[in-house]
Amino acid sequence: MEKKYTVLLVDDEEEVIQVIMNKIDWEGLGFHIVGYAHNGVKALELAEEYEPDIVMTDIKMPYMDGLTLSRQLKKEFPSIRILLFTGFDEFEYAREAIHLEVEEYISKPISAPELTKIFEKLKHELDEEYSEKRNVERLRKYYEESLPVLQANFYIALIEGTAGKNNVETDMRDYQITLDGPFFCCVILHTSSHRVPDGMNPMLLSLSVQHEAEDYVGKHWGCHFFTYLGDTVVIMQMNTEEKVKVVTDLWNSFARDIQKSIGAVVTAGVGIPVDDLTKLSKSYQGAREAVSYRVLYGTSRAINIREIAPKENTTAEQNGEDYLQELQKRILLGTEDELHTAVDQYVDHVLIPSGTIHQYRTTVMELAGFLYHFSQKNAIDLNTVLGKQIDLYRELPEMTSDVIRPWLQDTAFALQKAVAENRSQTTQSFVGKAIDYIEAEYKDPDLSVDTMCSVLNVSSSYFSAVFKRETGKAFVQYLTEYRMKEAIRLLTETEDKNYLIAEKVGYTDANYFSYVFKKQYGVSPSKYRSELKNREAT
Repeated sequence: MEKKYTVLLVDDEEEVIQVIMNKIDWEGLGFHIVGYAHNGVKALELAEEYEPDIVMTDIKMPYMDGLTLSRQLKKEFPSIRILLFTGFDEFEYAREAIHLEVEEYISKPISAPELTKIFEKLKHELDEEYSEKRNVERLRKYYEESLPVLQANFYIALIEGTAGKNNVETDMRDYQITLDGPFFCCVILHTSSHRVPDGMNPMLLSLSVQHEAEDYVGKHWGCHFFTYLGDTVVIMQMNTEEKVKVVTDLWNSFARDIQKSIGAVVTAGVGIPVDDLTKLSKSYQGAREAVSYRVLYGTSRAINIREIAPKENTTAEQNGEDYLQELQKRILLGTEDELHTAVDQYVDHVLIPSGTIHQYRTTVMELAGFLYHFSQKNAIDLNTVLGKQIDLYRELPEMTSDVIRPWLQDTAFALQKAVAENRSQTTQSFVGKAIDYIEAEYKDPDLSVDTMCSVLNVSSSYFSAVFKRETGKAFVQYLTEYRMKEAIRLLTETEDKNYLIAEKVGYTDANYFSYVFKKQYGVSPSKYRSELKNREAT
């Protein structure tokens, strides 16, 4: 089946839009018009909703011109194709368009044959790119020419924590690897094996994701890619620890783009930053745990372990038993059956095999320590969970294994519920702070998602996802509606002019304020006030 590409049209003249839509055989050319807008602001909204392959826009438009729109689109959607057309055939426009990597610069009036020819050429280029990405033989060749075994073994030793500190520099020199830091972060790219495009082998799809990821970041961040346990692992270098937020947003955009381009469903897990390569295993463990949270936060996105589990330990206890580590994991993320199984395995493989009274008591003391430590890490009052005051170090050694088994089942389920409640309260508090900030600072015309993320010290991808999930609205939509409510109050309670009300609710352009107000309520601010006065008079 031939692939169809989507097009968004942007022009402030309705007549021009209709001519372009009706004079071209879009379906025959292999394209589909997903919508059109009369200004750059509306075009950005439609681009967020439809993520078109191509945007064809005029330059001179109200509220936001075509060049500003193009810069914003290239920032949000790096792979988007842009066509610029205008009646203002000036050199400066052309030079700026070239700087923006615009596909074509077309002067009005536009003829149907000319436009058809341009889109035929663009269709050919897009088909070649799509075909190249899906070419199985190309992926197979890339698989055969992947990183040398010695390099892969070195990376694996780093993330497993088995690389000796004295050997790291020697190994990097021998294997021609550069890792200067000063900070390092592990990112895991997990490609779903259950949602694979028709005719594509899951292994080859995963390799394609790795190849596209390498192209996506280019030479930035000093990235090193390799495959481990079926996933792509990326070692990234940062000049400051705070850059982990930028890293999260980068991979969030990649996960969104790769699903659109080749149909791969990718979750990017972002670990904690470390300042020593011999500590990279901590970052890797955090990244793997972050990937497991896709069951809660969704796929085709990046998940930063610091943002979703700030009170949870992101690495395994160095002296903890494997079965306790598994129990901890199932309390945090497991189903009821998985948690039940983890408790049984601990009792059957650790508690019961204790050969002597001393060994048994040592084991249950470790269990008590685990429960206290887990509760403290996750801000849980264990006595509240248990429903009574209890000294585990004193009482657990007196319990037999057949008594501990059901007790531990009940305790583990209660802890799981408490973790879920804490996580929900943390999220609600996070969103509550954002709403309080909006209500306090809505008058600031520069208030944006980036401002909000800087205040809360989180990445924009995480903030946007959580805010929309909790409020049902995107940040910009929520801010706009709040500003409009305040505008209604000022129109009702004061005699201020429209331009003053616009400034008081965060708009420097009175015309744009009127445009947003009319879009929200169906009438202009002036008409709303006059209708209100008429009602009061009668």
